[in-house]
Amino acid sequence: MNLETVMQELEALGKERTKKIYLSNGAHEPLFGVATGAMKPIVKKIKINQHLAEELYATGNYDAMYFAGIIADPNAMSVSDYDRWMDAAYFYMLSDFVVAVTLSESDIAQEVADKWIASGEELRMSAGWSCYCWLLGNRKDDEFSDEKISNMLDMVKNTIHESPERAKSSMNNFIYTVGLSYLPLHKKALETAKAIGPVEIKREKKKNSFLNAYENIQKEIEKERLGFKRKHVRC
Repeated sequence: MNLETVMQELEALGKERTKKIYLSNGAHEPLFGVATGAMKPIVKKIKINQHLAEELYATGNYDAMYFAGIIADPNAMSVSDYDRWMDAAYFYMLSDFVVAVTLSESDIAQEVADKWIASGEELRMSAGWSCYCWLLGNRKDDEFSDEKISNMLDMVKNTIHESPERAKSSMNNFIYTVGLSYLPLHKKALETAKAIGPVEIKREKKKNSFLNAYENIQKEIEKERLGFKRKHVRC
C-alpha cells in the first residue's frame, strides 16, 4: 500500500461524529474522523513501514498522523526525528498519544523524554511525562532507576501546580502510573499524590476539571490491579 491508497482507506473510514469529537479536543482540519479501532485491518496489511509512516505524518492530517505512529519503526527514528515529529504535534492527542507512544517503544525513550520534560514547552513537557507513563505501564520495574523515578516524583510534587495545563495532566498521570505500575515506589507515589491534592486543569471554552491521583490509585488498589502492566503500548 502507498500513501494514496492508505489516505483513501482512512477517508472511507471517517465518521462525522468522531470528527466532531476530535475537533472538540483540539484537532483541526484536515482530518477524517477515524476511530482508532477501525484502523486495525489496515495496520495488519502494512505492519511496520517507516517510509510510509513519514509520508503519512507529513500530510498534517490528524488521522494519517495517528496511523503513522502505529506503523512507525520506533528504533529507526533518531532524537532529531522525534523532535521533528513533536514540532508538528499541534495538540495533546498527537504529542501524548502518537509521538510519546511511538517514542516509548524505542531504545532512546528516556533520553528524549528527559530532554522534553526539561524544555519548558507545554506539549513537549506533556509528551515527556506521558512517555514515562507508557514506559512504566509496560516495561519491567528493573529497567528503571529507583532514584531517578523518586527524583521525578519530587519534581512533580514541587512544580505541578505552577506547570502548563497539559503538562499538569501528564504529571498527574505519572504519579498515578508510578503508584499503580511501579511497585518499588508505590508508597512514595501515594504519599506524593496525597501531598499534592487535587490538581486543577483550566480548559478553554470548557469547565475547569480537577484530577486526583491519590483517589485514582486507591480505586485501583481496591480492584486488586496493583502492579498492572500492559502487554502492548501501540494498538
